[in-house]
Amino acid sequence: MAWRVVEHQDQVWKVSVAAERCANMTLWQLVLAFRSAGPESTAFWKPYPLQSSSKSSLFAEAERISDDRIAELLAEHVD
Repeated sequence: MAWRVVEHQDQVWKVSVAAERCANMTLWQLVLAFRSAGPESTAFWKPYPLQSSSKSSLFAEAERISDDRIAELLAEHVD
């Protein structure tokens, strides 16, 4: 299930969130997963500059990210 759905250039993108932590690190990093909906499905992952020592806090902070900001990140990658 998508966390958010955004549109860019008449294409619908489903966005999910994940948290990753590298070995020997104490902070979790937010990662956004983008997947296009349509006949030519495309997917990519993009780290987001948000970190926390708690995954639940990280996801709570992610809720504050605006759809416009997510669309900007998408545009940076696909344009």
